[in-house]
Amino acid sequence: MGVLEVLLCCCLVLPCFAVEVQTAQLIVDASQASGRPISPTLFGLFFEEINHAGAGGLWAELVNNRGFEAGGPNTPSNIDPWSIIGSESSLLVSTDRSSCFERNKVALRMEVLCDSQGANICPAGGVGIYNPGFWGMNVEKGKTYSVTLYVRSSGAINVSVSLTSSNGLQTLAAENIMASVSEVSNWTKFNVLLEAKGTNPSSRLQLTTARKGLIWFDQVSAMPLDTYKGHGFRKDLVDMLADMKPQFLRFPGGCFVEGEWLRNAFRWKETIGQWEERTGHFGDVWMYWTDDGLGYFEFLQLAEDLGTRPIWVFNNGISHNDQVDTSNILPFVQEALDGIEFARGSPDSSWGSIRATMGHPEPFDLRYVAVGNEDCGKKNYQGNYLKFYSAIKHAYPDIQIISNCDGSSHPLDHPADLYDFHVYTSASNMFSMAHQFDRTPRKGPKAFVSEYAVTGKDAGGGSLLAALAEAGFLIGLEKNSDVVEMASYAPLFVNANNKRWSPDAIVFNSSQLYGTPSYWVQCFFSESSGATIFNATLQTESSTSLLASAILWKSSEDQKTYLRIKIVNFGSNIVNLRIRVDGLEPNSVSMSGSTKTVLTSKNVMDENSFDEPKKVIPNLGLLENAGEEMDVGLSAHSFTSIDLLVEPSHLTTGTNSSSISSS
Repeated sequence: MGVLEVLLCCCLVLPCFAVEVQTAQLIVDASQASGRPISPTLFGLFFEEINHAGAGGLWAELVNNRGFEAGGPNTPSNIDPWSIIGSESSLLVSTDRSSCFERNKVALRMEVLCDSQGANICPAGGVGIYNPGFWGMNVEKGKTYSVTLYVRSSGAINVSVSLTSSNGLQTLAAENIMASVSEVSNWTKFNVLLEAKGTNPSSRLQLTTARKGLIWFDQVSAMPLDTYKGHGFRKDLVDMLADMKPQFLRFPGGCFVEGEWLRNAFRWKETIGQWEERTGHFGDVWMYWTDDGLGYFEFLQLAEDLGTRPIWVFNNGISHNDQVDTSNILPFVQEALDGIEFARGSPDSSWGSIRATMGHPEPFDLRYVAVGNEDCGKKNYQGNYLKFYSAIKHAYPDIQIISNCDGSSHPLDHPADLYDFHVYTSASNMFSMAHQFDRTPRKGPKAFVSEYAVTGKDAGGGSLLAALAEAGFLIGLEKNSDVVEMASYAPLFVNANNKRWSPDAIVFNSSQLYGTPSYWVQCFFSESSGATIFNATLQTESSTSLLASAILWKSSEDQKTYLRIKIVNFGSNIVNLRIRVDGLEPNSVSMSGSTKTVLTSKNVMDENSFDEPKKVIPNLGLLENAGEEMDVGLSAHSFTSIDLLVEPSHLTTGTNSSSISSS
């Protein structure tokens, strides 16, 4: 699309007054001297348990508070969100500490007062309890759901296990558990497969009976059989992650790792092994309970399933409100060493053997750990950090250790392989930070920009303006990838029913999801890791609202080589950009097969939503005037990516094939 077409489009959507058009030139130097390798790990993912990203999101467990432990260890306790079906004249529900699981002693006790006959007859459908999941369970016709539960009773039982509509009037799937008193006098595990006969995104799980007696329930789980690679992850959410082609996965936080108090911090040993024995914990930073079904093992498995590198962030004895003195930190150091052994140790090692019993005898490829999160400057951080650093390097010298302290403007005063850099700011500040690392010392530890995002009024719930500013920032990281090794947006997910933080990359509820403009910007950079970057020089008389980069990458899909030119127009004027590519032999750009992708919208504050999930998404089209010289019209407030199909034999760069990203 040239400048005339851009002007025409503007006239179609706006009153056709005089529109100021700026001109600029972009010169791409594709010579051998210009080409530099981009970090192979530059762009990846940061997952934090925030906004119910995991519990009620990425982890496909449908039952909320499956072990009745969220109300605390003391009984009687709150069983929320479980609710009662029936009146006080038909049943009494309470909790006690009679579970067979030593680490999770709370169980639900249900005394059924009514019966199928006699003076107190149970209502039609029986009495019992139901769980609405996380703002409704998404049940889809034809899909199968595995329900596991533990039951004990003082008599024979006939319990209906069903998936119903939110009011219980529509039954989507149901099976009965029938057992004699001898079969359930002690705790017994039952598994029921329910095939849905209908679809309802606001379903609930019901356990009902019409037989008088005492029944105890514990550890009630409902999972769809159709999860990502069969490992328990919600498929549509992970598919969106896979589309980003991430080079790493940082987990599990964030502030979630620290806790407001250490007693509520994420402790990896509590999240492994048999799920019924996982204690769960209350995340007191983001204020909700998680059963920790999505634990340390599952995060490592997710990274492996995505074909990417895990980055484990562990607690270093510091929370938001309390700290362990360095003189007492060694037990925490040992916990970190045990965690590395769990991930990497042989199946014969103490912790590696536990991993093996969980179904993964082969070690996970853990190469990076971060000592804490945003703890630099706190009283005990440096002393604690040095203890962790020394012990880990002694036991695992290849592990790359990430410090919380920023080394972008001055050298660190302690050893590290990488340092954390976090930035949440306005759109204008973010765009200007494209030059943040231009003057960073080229020697020493490299930067890990593990959290970045435009926030505040510029961002809304995920605006085009925020995304364009972030695109400019990422172009700056590409150009400085000799000192920036990794970068990831934050937060990654938000359940629309629990927006503790906004904006986020991916918004979802029980059955829907969409990417914000910030998500789509990250997809523009999915081919950058490991690619070759060239010098790209903008020449313009007045505009400071343009940023551009050029990379050479090889597609794993068609095995063809492309020169990708990305341009952010952060300004409110249309720009007629003349692009000239030097360093290519004549006629080396294919006239067919080259494309142009544009992210823009009518209003810079436009957002996507469940009603309009594709309001602000990339628009892909063929580039008709592809060549070493061409004119391209840039819409106001837009991000444009041009992929020029080139013949590798026509490149004069002499670039080794190993330095060309194959994505």
